[in-house]
Amino acid sequence: MASTTKKPYLGMTGSKLSAWVSVACITAMTLFGYDQGVFGGIIVTDDFLRQMNYPNADLQGTIVSLYDIGCFAGAMATFAFGEFFGRKKSLIIGVIIMSIGAILQAAAANVPMMIVARLVTGVGNGINTSTAPVWQSETTKASLKGKVIILGMIMNIAGFSLSNWMTYGFSFLSGSISWRFPIAFQLVFSVVLFATVPWLPESPRWLLAHGYDKEGMAVLAALEGTSIDDKYVLAEREEILEAVRIEREQRTPLKDILRGRTGNTGMVKRLLLGAGTQWMQQLGGINVTSYYLPLVLQNSVGLSNNLSRLLAGCNSVSYLVFSFIGLYLIERAGRRKLMMYGAAGQAFCYLFISAFLSQGGDNYGAAATAFFFLYYVFFGVCWQGVPWLYPVEINSLSMRTMGAALATGSNWIVNYAIVQATPPGIENLGWKFYLLWMAFNAVMVPLIYLLYPETSNRHLEDVDRLYRENPGMVLVFRNKEAVQTARPERYESLENDLKQRVGGKEDPDDVSVEHVEHA
Repeated sequence: MASTTKKPYLGMTGSKLSAWVSVACITAMTLFGYDQGVFGGIIVTDDFLRQMNYPNADLQGTIVSLYDIGCFAGAMATFAFGEFFGRKKSLIIGVIIMSIGAILQAAAANVPMMIVARLVTGVGNGINTSTAPVWQSETTKASLKGKVIILGMIMNIAGFSLSNWMTYGFSFLSGSISWRFPIAFQLVFSVVLFATVPWLPESPRWLLAHGYDKEGMAVLAALEGTSIDDKYVLAEREEILEAVRIEREQRTPLKDILRGRTGNTGMVKRLLLGAGTQWMQQLGGINVTSYYLPLVLQNSVGLSNNLSRLLAGCNSVSYLVFSFIGLYLIERAGRRKLMMYGAAGQAFCYLFISAFLSQGGDNYGAAATAFFFLYYVFFGVCWQGVPWLYPVEINSLSMRTMGAALATGSNWIVNYAIVQATPPGIENLGWKFYLLWMAFNAVMVPLIYLLYPETSNRHLEDVDRLYRENPGMVLVFRNKEAVQTARPERYESLENDLKQRVGGKEDPDDVSVEHVEHA
């Protein structure tokens, strides 16, 4: 009699299954990019301004930036509860909340309703952006981890570009459809997420860390497209469980974490380094232009509304095209070099933007616009993806969800301050406003060189080993293993030894790919 056992994950295993996890996570990041860019075109739409009773620069900043407060709240909710719910449930909760917020935004009739809607949308996006990179990294092979996270951020840019062209196209229509439809279009991404996330596997690392050994082994085997007694699957399980065992032996209460008493795990340093990448991404000045590029081109450069929208759309395409270079460089150049070279290039761009805008006139305005475009090239290649990848890689397994959420929360709270300050900053300081971002970028270069270890081409557990062996490490630039781009040979040898130890050993658990009740 034929077996009627339902195969998990629609019968997919191996690279196909991993690809579908990536589809879900990348869709969440594409939605993030779309939502980040859509209001830049809406805030200069006549019917929107009329519906909102023509808000001044300060109120415009408030309407736009309170979304980031919602994102911060969502990230902090993930920090508190994300590890309990797991990756899949957290993402589903975030999509539900974000969808409700999108509906409320599209239906908004006045400023208070729009502000509430922006806050609700932000909470959902904060949960999504704290969860998706963690889930994706924990279900992806080490050799592909950087590339798939960067691909997610490239699709984030694609969402940003789509929102620019969407608002530009609808700007030729009259009435509220010119801004309500672009906002409501976010729901298309929600439909994709609701259609994929429920049937995909939970993170095997989360399952093993929470005692679901059979389910965790089944997911590891399914993701590898092999059996549960495969040498690689057994070695991966041993590596994860060893990291879990060490962390449980050295488990640190929250009050001790806050006081810096974390033994030799480097927990606080690693939390701060992960959050620091997100602080630096924002202080590099990206959301001075991401939320407001049409407004910047109108008010700082002096271009017309139509030309400002058109150039913002063209810039988003350039931004998207050049971001693919980051996909090529992420493992070859490593995280440190990308961040350092990117910050230096961004500082250079803001220096010339300030210089040209200080002169006034159409020719100088055109030159400044060219450097806005070049800024996006540096950001797209170097800074778009690394700050979302680095917190996942630098933090230990038990702190990975919290670390990613703390980093994401840091992003949103700094983002809020920048988005709130940009309209009045441009209005009151003019070209001098852009010197601030030049200075921030210049300071970032030595900070990265001195403090940030390399995480490219490593297993997630390799970073745990680095900090266990170097408990007092703060300055990393003299430690070759900490800064080299290639995975240290010693780590390869240790992994091979582990494979040999477990290769001939029978797995003590009766596990099969069908054990996916909790996956």
